[in-house]
Amino acid sequence: MALIKDMERKGDPVTELDAKKRDRLKKSDFAYVDDKGEGHLPIEDESHVRNAMARWNQTDFATAADKERARKKIVAAARKHDIGVDPSDNVAKGHPEGS
Repeated sequence: MALIKDMERKGDPVTELDAKKRDRLKKSDFAYVDDKGEGHLPIEDESHVRNAMARWNQTDFATAADKERARKKIVAAARKHDIGVDPSDNVAKGHPEGS
């Protein structure tokens, strides 16, 4: 959450997806696609990757394996967009605090 607030303060607005834009995204543009086919944590651009990094630990996943796959996709997307991932961040460590 702090990451999003910092981005907004620095003039890097979190791009909101309306239903039309969201529907046009490929399933690969999401870190996680649930059993119903709904995409979660869009990672198609830098702003959304940063948001996915911040929200990964707040997202409900069907299984621990789904959560780990999503984490790996987010980290790969961060590299693709030249976004640094702090080694102390949950998304970098591979496990959320308290689990």
